Amino acid sequence: MAIAPFSAQAQTQSGQGGSASDKVDTLGAIKARGYFICGVAGDRPGFSFPDGKGVMQGLDADICRSVAAAIFGDPEKIRFTSLTSLTRFPALQSGEVDMLARFTTWTLTREASLGLDVASVYFYDGQGFMAKKSLGVKSALELDGATVCVTQGSTSEANMVDFFRAHNLALKPIVIEKIEQVRDALANNRCDAYTNDSTLLGSLKLSMGPAGDEYILLPDVISKEPLGTFVRKGDQRFFDIVRWTYIAMLTAEENGITKTNIDTFRKTRDPQNQRFMGETGDLGAALGLDAQWAVNVIKAVGNTAELWDRTIAGLGIQRGVNRLAKDGGLQYAPPMR
Repeated sequence: MAIAPFSAQAQTQSGQGGSASDKVDTLGAIKARGYFICGVAGDRPGFSFPDGKGVMQGLDADICRSVAAAIFGDPEKIRFTSLTSLTRFPALQSGEVDMLARFTTWTLTREASLGLDVASVYFYDGQGFMAKKSLGVKSALELDGATVCVTQGSTSEANMVDFFRAHNLALKPIVIEKIEQVRDALANNRCDAYTNDSTLLGSLKLSMGPAGDEYILLPDVISKEPLGTFVRKGDQRFFDIVRWTYIAMLTAEENGITKTNIDTFRKTRDPQNQRFMGETGDLGAALGLDAQWAVNVIKAVGNTAELWDRTIAGLGIQRGVNRLAKDGGLQYAPPMR
């Protein structure tokens, strides 16, 4: 594949010479291969979880499909790779996957020292706690001396330590790598509580069935967790494709364009929508894509509201700050012109 090895990028990051932008052509490699490879968790209902037919479903999965649709006009030209918190970054750095959409928080050190860039933030979350009801606690501030499980290699691990230290609380941490092991630890009473992004806690509680009723989601939110699409540094064109694919879904929601009505916009007189539909302008050419790239994205996965309703709403989670800016949220689409 025509992807520069991460070792060269790492040398550039550390000042040892070489150019991270030389000969990096992720789009060319994807087209030559014939499909897009996206890294997901694969074990999180609502985000990435195989259905009864083994087809990966969820918000993260559809974020991946949107990029495949933009590149190929076909959301099924994709392969999903399930990754843990520990394996996700090496997999992207090495070129095993083309992109991460894996419940991964955008932080300074991840972007500045791992040779990675965040092309879009598609979900705003915050870290919380799920505790056994039998503890009788109503706040994370009451978890003094509790045994708290946490996922290894995640931002949650460091956030948890900071929170307990800041509030002078005793902590008995149990570090676990995989979500299946978390379920086992909870079932076997190894954990008094589990901490992770609040939305994931809701997803986990739901997936536990009747056993989930034994736990309560505490109201405390102890961090900001902007979850993003991660790509390798040094390939501006692919970065732009991933970024503007998500912006296209936001723009479609803003303009009332959906999977079912998009063809009615082909005769629009609105210049902005004409450009979006590929009827005028050269937005596709600027990205190295077909003129119908944005249309293909919406036909494949819908706009951002449709994505939410299809994947996250079923978890009982309110959209909140993930609404469009015009509706009081944080999601905002720069102009497509």
